[in-house]
Amino acid sequence: MKILFVISVCLILILGSCAQKPHPCRAPPLLEGKLTVHVPGEKIRVYEKFYYDAFGQNVRVVAYGKEDNKTIFADRLLLFREGVKYDIHYHNQTCVKTALKVSFIPVEVPHDAHFLHQLVIGSSSRPGEGLLVNNWEGIVSQTKEHYFMSFTEFGCLPIYSIYFTDKMNVDIMTSFYDLVNGIEDPEVFIPPSFCDSVKLREAKDDTETNFFKALL
Repeated sequence: MKILFVISVCLILILGSCAQKPHPCRAPPLLEGKLTVHVPGEKIRVYEKFYYDAFGQNVRVVAYGKEDNKTIFADRLLLFREGVKYDIHYHNQTCVKTALKVSFIPVEVPHDAHFLHQLVIGSSSRPGEGLLVNNWEGIVSQTKEHYFMSFTEFGCLPIYSIYFTDKMNVDIMTSFYDLVNGIEDPEVFIPPSFCDSVKLREAKDDTETNFFKALL
């Protein structure tokens, strides 16, 4: 009788936990992968390789893309703890070093985000055929931009984000793929030697720069 009671209590706890709404979460502290950024109104599409280190508060982005018929290439290193941003040009070994006057903001679902719904990308009929994700929306308090983002239920990995920017009057869409936990080469966060002697420039503005904005 006691065994049946214990089983019943366990089932109630399991069902209760399954019925709970997902909570905002934070992505793994060390992450690398690929993504695409699309700005429809400006006819910009960029493909990027990124490296993200929440422990050291570093972000590295290597991007290639098109704006109309013009080719875009950028290699950007943001060291938030040191307050420095590097734009690196290996082809002529030059570097632009700019003050970074903003705080590091981790890759996460903001604590005040509104949960929309949970869904499966692909199929839920068989194991391994689908991916369970949670969709969120909210407003960035500093910029008043509205955002929509999708993170995996397990692992809290970013899948998709859209920023509706009134200032630019366009939607910024970002899709993530080939994500890997950890950083294969930690030296990606070390600026090349030809950047050592470059003088620090003052930032043009102090606009908030989080991980998603750094990708632009």
